[in-house]
Amino acid sequence: MKQKIQTSVIGSYPVAINTQELMNDYFTEQPSSWTPYIEQAVHDMTTAGITYVSDGQTRDPFIQLFTRKMKGCRIRERTEIIGPVRYKDPITVADQITAKRLLPRHAGLIGVLTGPFTLAKSSVDSFYHDERTLAFDFAQVLHKEAELLVKHVDFISIDEPVFSNELPEYAFELLQTITKGLSRPTRLHVCGDVSSIIPRLVDMPVDILSHEFKASPHLFDVFVEYPCKKQMCIGAVQSDDTRVESVEEIVAHVKKAITIFDENVVHIAPDCGQRLL
Repeated sequence: MKQKIQTSVIGSYPVAINTQELMNDYFTEQPSSWTPYIEQAVHDMTTAGITYVSDGQTRDPFIQLFTRKMKGCRIRERTEIIGPVRYKDPITVADQITAKRLLPRHAGLIGVLTGPFTLAKSSVDSFYHDERTLAFDFAQVLHKEAELLVKHVDFISIDEPVFSNELPEYAFELLQTITKGLSRPTRLHVCGDVSSIIPRLVDMPVDILSHEFKASPHLFDVFVEYPCKKQMCIGAVQSDDTRVESVEEIVAHVKKAITIFDENVVHIAPDCGQRLL
């Protein structure tokens, strides 16, 4: 294998929010600055030697981060769909520009999108009463966001954790709605046990597949049965375990991935986002 494997992240990162400061901003009608939280996330990732970092998704949980700025969505305990879901303004672009400004020369940036099916399944639909139509409208909004993000990031990563529990028959078309015509590579991240859907995942319209190989090492065996020509991001440390894996353990894990995927192993990353650590 001649190609160098790069380190990456999935998206979210722990954030210690100054609640009192945000409350003061709210009651004095001052705009809150999330720059310090983005700075901390980017600093931690780049200091750790990560090549492709994110903005940490510090502003909101990964559902509300997107739906809060979409037309047709109302945020209460959960996102409520109260009208046609449409693109209103850039959603994460400003945070990505901030993150890019902080990057050292060796580092790149990931534009992370919460996937349309996950957004649909996580929302209370009081308007469409049709999950497929809602999901495709989310996908159209995410495509518009991605068209802006590609000007600032090195690749787009679509986070679809719900796929591991339910992969809709229209998943290919849904992802294609987002990725079609983009000028940057695209990655699909699906955490959890994806062993039953690997035969379909290998044909999805993305350039890179990203999965939870550390917590679910049996995925290697399934991929042997269904050869994959796509590039791979290998989950190499568990995101839900505070135990720090040894270098030797990680190296052995990555070597196993290389025996299966060879030069298609392009990234190693945590299994999932790290916000809950």
